[in-house]
Amino acid sequence: MLLAIDCGNTNTVFSIWDGEHFIANWRTSTEHQRTADQYYVWLSTLMSFQKVDVEITDVIISSTVPRVVFNLRVFADRYFNCRPLVVGKPDCLLPVDVRVDGGTQVGPDRLVNTVAGHSLFGGDLIVVDFGTATTFDVVDTDGAYIGGVIAPGVNLSLEALHQAAAALPHVDVTKPERVIGTNTVACMQSGIFWGYVGLINGICDRIKAEQGRQMRVVSTGGLAPLFQQGHALFDEYEEFLTMHGLTVIYKYNKDNNTL
Repeated sequence: MLLAIDCGNTNTVFSIWDGEHFIANWRTSTEHQRTADQYYVWLSTLMSFQKVDVEITDVIISSTVPRVVFNLRVFADRYFNCRPLVVGKPDCLLPVDVRVDGGTQVGPDRLVNTVAGHSLFGGDLIVVDFGTATTFDVVDTDGAYIGGVIAPGVNLSLEALHQAAAALPHVDVTKPERVIGTNTVACMQSGIFWGYVGLINGICDRIKAEQGRQMRVVSTGGLAPLFQQGHALFDEYEEFLTMHGLTVIYKYNKDNNTL
């Protein structure tokens, strides 16, 4: 079976794919100091606890944190006796084109989301991913990645606000009852929630205008359902979009005999 690993700046997700479905998903914090042995102890404990008794034969990795890739490679080699496929490396083929400025390095997560979006919904997409940063990835008619937008993430913005202004507390991200807040917490929640609704609407509208055609907006990431409450922002929501993209890339490489 396939172990798909999506390593982001904040969290790392491990999923086991049986060829048709994800049979298990686990999440841990991203720490570059974590060794291959620590990864295995953590994963094998969860597999045992949930009675997931399977043999992992292949591993694919997407990582926005370069420092963790080495230990994940060792983890795959030592415990599953396989050479992992790493998105963004020369030996990992993509089923879509990447049309950006020469010499530009595109984040692996953005490439994977492009592949997943095209696989599930076709071309002419804007993929919005709520992670440490809020990213907008533009998928052309033929599925090619043609660029995008990077904005500060929701929690990152809240943390910056708290650190820069001594009187402003930590607050939860939630939809406020009213736009006009009558206390500090309500004012901050309104600013974050409605500010990001406006940001998403504005950027998506400008991308559509620049492309000169209608495009479907696909969202992923933990906060996407929350922002969908405020407005009809997204045409589609896919919780495990990145994981789906990893399975598509794995199959494409397997079919092209690169594994």
